[in-house]
Amino acid sequence: MPHVRANGVNLHYELRGPVDAPVIAFGHSIGATLEMWDAQFAALADRYRCLRWDTRGHGGSEVVPTPATVDDLADDLAALLDALGIGKAHVAGLSLGGMTGQAFALRHPGRLDRLALLATSAEMDKAAWRERIETVTTEGYAPFIDGVMVPRWFTPRFAEAHPDIVAGFRRRMMANDTAGYAACANVIATLDLLPRIAGITAPTIIIVGAEDPATPIAMSEEIRRLVPHAEMIILPDAAHIIAVEQADLVTFYLDSFFARGRSGTA
Repeated sequence: MPHVRANGVNLHYELRGPVDAPVIAFGHSIGATLEMWDAQFAALADRYRCLRWDTRGHGGSEVVPTPATVDDLADDLAALLDALGIGKAHVAGLSLGGMTGQAFALRHPGRLDRLALLATSAEMDKAAWRERIETVTTEGYAPFIDGVMVPRWFTPRFAEAHPDIVAGFRRRMMANDTAGYAACANVIATLDLLPRIAGITAPTIIIVGAEDPATPIAMSEEIRRLVPHAEMIILPDAAHIIAVEQADLVTFYLDSFFARGRSGTA
């Protein structure tokens, strides 16, 4: 997969689908990579032009050790669209990708068609994430990946049934440079979207797992309350990485929501 220079960062991306189809840009969670969207790419790239990218410091994208803000990540996406000659896109973001999507909707409203926010939040526990940054900077991933991260990604039922998927996510996170992870963890430690998201004007859908311990339902409810006309869906039997654990349902709801943009309905 190729790279482009966007907002001063070399970003690794994949673009697939009919050149004249509506574009969906998929943003992944912190610690993950663009592979998180494998199921949606496989299902939707016949009728959408699907774009996914590794967030700075993740996967094949450049490691930028300078602490990032959510606005930096939104501008990365805008510059990526520019580099690829894409004027406007739907955006689907999970967790950190959803935070990026909210900021993109505020900073670049003319570039956004419809917005899907999955398992995300507009505000997190800043002290906990500052502690996470300190830990990963001084000790790496070992102190928290198995005790904190892995149990939050998937329900115990899914993890037991699909150990290979869990192992793949763990392996890809461990391969991410810790400086790049810490820089993006600063996005969450400084997140300031809650007072701003009432300004989102794009049609918005919020999708959350019923058993998500990382960004629980209450966080999605708060976004739904503040974003005008936002709709919300709670998926059963799912924790945080709902694009994988409930891949078929997520694909169905995304397809249905983005298709409404083609017909011009709200």
